[in-house]
Parts: sequence; C-alpha cells; structure tokens
Amino acid sequence: MYFIDVQGTLIEDNTKLPTRGAVAFIDFLNTHKIPYMVITNSTKNPSSEFLGYLNSIGLKIPSEHYLDPLMMLESHIDKSKKIAAYGSKPFLEVLHSMGYSLDYTNPDVVLIAIKEDFSPDEYAAMIEFLLGGAELVGMHETTLYVKNHKRYPGVGAILKMLEFATSTPYIVVGKPSISFFNEALRRLTAQKAGADFCDITIISDDVKGDLIGAQSLGMKGVFVLSGKYRSAEEIIPSLELSQRPAEIYADMQGILESL
Repeated sequence: MYFIDVQGTLIEDNTKLPTRGAVAFIDFLNTHKIPYMVITNSTKNPSSEFLGYLNSIGLKIPSEHYLDPLMMLESHIDKSKKIAAYGSKPFLEVLHSMGYSLDYTNPDVVLIAIKEDFSPDEYAAMIEFLLGGAELVGMHETTLYVKNHKRYPGVGAILKMLEFATSTPYIVVGKPSISFFNEALRRLTAQKAGADFCDITIISDDVKGDLIGAQSLGMKGVFVLSGKYRSAEEIIPSLELSQRPAEIYADMQGILESL
C-alpha cells in the first residue's frame, strides 16, 4: 500500500509533466488493484481541477485515491472566521470560491500558502496580526518551494520564522499533519479494510516536509531525487538515523523497477 506525493515525485516541479516512471507506476497500481492514495499539498487550483489535470497528463488517479489540503480546510477553519491569506493569486481565488472571507484589517486567522515573492511588507503585516491575537495556520509544511529551477523557502520555513518572531504556535492543514495522514488512512481503508500506517510505504521528494512525520507514525519512507534535492547528500547527512528514509531512488522509474 502506498501514499504518493505529487510535486517533484509524480510530476516535475518545472514542466508540471510526469516524472520518469510516474505514469507506469500508477498504471501498475491500478492494474494490480494495489491500495494507494495520492496525497498532494497543491493549493493553487480547486481539488477537482488539479486532479483533472493529473489525469489529463496520463496519471489515471481515481477521485477516491486523491487528497489535498483544500479538501481538509473546512475542518480546520470555520467559514465564519475572517482570514488574512497569503499565497498565490490562484490560491486566493480558490479561497473566495469556497466562501471564505478575506480580511486584512482585523483577521481571526493568518493563513499561509506558497508563493515565491513574499514581500517584507507582507511579513510585517503577518507579524502585526499574530501579535494582535490572530491564529497561525499553514496549508502545509513543505521545506522548499521549487520554481524555474530556483529553490525558495517553503511554507514550513515561513511558519517556523513567524512562530519564532511572534511566539505564536501554528497548525498545519496538509502534510505532514497527523490529521491529514489520518484522513488519507481513513480513505485508504475503503480500498483495504484494516489498513494501518505500518502497512504503508510513503514516496516523496521532501524528507522533512513529508517523510519524517510519516515515518514517526510507522510508515516506511522512500525518498526520490526528482524534485527538491539534487542529491541525497544535500539533506541526508543532516538527519538523525531514525529520520532517514528506508530507501532512496532517482525517480519513480527506479521504484517501479525494484518491485
């Protein structure tokens, strides 16, 4: 059984096209009826739209095999709350379409998603809102954000900075929160009754943002080098032995060939 990341794992960060072996791996799981969940931190498009895109590029992922943070948001933030949301323009448009009220005067919640060009004034506004009592919520806790072959601080890095600056604790909607993994497991049990975390192999290009949290729940971590990191040496030596993934592959093709 598998949990499978998307960006940098099933699709390339820059081209947004399937990585080597990704289509064949999903086809293999579907053909052999192997239980799996595709678990992404994507927030730029409505869930159904992004899943439709993945299917359009050959990744035949049924809707019951898919989960993203937007599908979890209402369980974390009530729509009666005023939100100061920071992220890409498409993300803000998705929030509006979901019925959330954006307020940059006196918000109840500061909500962070990803974009590459946060400004100093935006950080200053976030800090004022948090010091004024607003809650801090991250759509996910990724370590790095990759675009145009450049690596930027991920949402997790921004959350850590704001927590340090304001002493405001934060919660996370998507990976690697326990609530997100629990929901993915609940959906997986519809495919295989009695499934538990110890039965699952999670595949991702983000060790800190995905694998460490998953491994702490009992999952087997598999690290692919098709996304955030150019070599294992960039991240693995800094990890404690208990945090290191069980296996490392160049991409999904390598995993497929190992089966």
